[in-house]
Amino acid sequence: MSTELLAPLDLAFWHLESAEHPMHLGALAVFDPAPGSGDEELVNVLAARAAAIPRLRMCVRGVWLPVGGAAWSEDKHFDVTRHVRLVRLSAADFDAEVRDLAGELMERPLERGIPPWEMYVLTGGADGSFAVLVKMHHALADGMRAVAIGAGIFDQIAGARAVAGTRRRKAVPPRSWLPGPRQVAGFARDRIEEFGQAVGIGASVMRASRLDLWGDSALTASSSGTRRMATAVLDQTDVLRVRRAVGGTANDVLIATVAGGLRRWLLERGEELPGADPRALVPVSRRRPGAPPSSGNKLSAYLVGLPVSEPDPWLRLGVVRDAMDRNKAAGPSRGAGAVAVLADQLPPLAHRFGASLAGSAARVLFDVLVTSVPLPRSTLSLGGCPLREIYPMAPLARGQALAVALSTYGGRVHVGLVADGKAVPDADRLAACMKEELAELLAEVLTH
Repeated sequence: MSTELLAPLDLAFWHLESAEHPMHLGALAVFDPAPGSGDEELVNVLAARAAAIPRLRMCVRGVWLPVGGAAWSEDKHFDVTRHVRLVRLSAADFDAEVRDLAGELMERPLERGIPPWEMYVLTGGADGSFAVLVKMHHALADGMRAVAIGAGIFDQIAGARAVAGTRRRKAVPPRSWLPGPRQVAGFARDRIEEFGQAVGIGASVMRASRLDLWGDSALTASSSGTRRMATAVLDQTDVLRVRRAVGGTANDVLIATVAGGLRRWLLERGEELPGADPRALVPVSRRRPGAPPSSGNKLSAYLVGLPVSEPDPWLRLGVVRDAMDRNKAAGPSRGAGAVAVLADQLPPLAHRFGASLAGSAARVLFDVLVTSVPLPRSTLSLGGCPLREIYPMAPLARGQALAVALSTYGGRVHVGLVADGKAVPDADRLAACMKEELAELLAEVLTH
């Protein structure tokens, strides 16, 4: 794989990182044991498959031009043992130890100068179960791309790639690099449209900015740099039953479940509900089907008010559905939530020197990240060990205390919460509140 400049949004994520705010995505996968699956064998399988993924052999290097830019280049001294590690835990409370360690590992920024990713095999389950924690820098991949890269470790995808690699590919004749008149005109038209779009997004961001209306709340506490992870499992059948009753999408139901869970949790903590509902940033992929692996982050986002002040769960769901419908009607490239699109319009030098300012702006724009990560629908395994659960984890932006990530696998929705460890020490209770909220929504369906 040849040297390749970081796309503008990738460069933004690379420069946004600080020691207190690492910019990596994560996933915690839990596996059932299989006969003969020893600790060392699992590590060897994982290391061999990760090393075979070209993107995971790339590191970030500075470049002379464009000024302030950076490029992906192959690590000539790549050593997979620097990235894949074995950690043996106690079987006494394996699940709790895994979550605690996952939070600690998410605190640590990835080492720069080598490919920015790590994988940990966590063993010690009483029944032989184990977990794999994956960390990838956001500059390396957005959520969809991270799934595509990480899927290469599973038996089914690794086997398919091995078969594909034995087939001879038909040669593609080289294309001329000289653009024709239509290409020049199209390029100019696209740049003019992008400039107008950027101006519109910038104006929307200014209109959306507001003074802090939350007061003293866990979600507005100053960042400590610590991380805590919590998980919840929701029944996908319950989510779909609610969706069929009210319309909209399953994602609408999940966002409403997050809103209701936050309300329960805040009230239990004795916190006064805010004068304005918190805003959720809901990422939206702009990746086109069949886009090449090197196409970089392709993200926009919607802003959605989470109606925590509304006591009726049925009405909360209606508010969320209406907000999402308005966002979808406007499209992912409009409104204040599309601020990520602005990264494409800025020169590399602006990303390098403006990262601190951009990072601080997150607190003004939104209060919590809520993202859904799509996963393959097929049954997956590693070294013959079936995948039981998989929890996605999102990074915390500067000034944020909570990120909620959701994925669906095996008929269940797995919720991964990443929280500031000091601001939200009771993240486990927040996860439980989300389960209670879905149960109440389902009860509302059964009584209507």
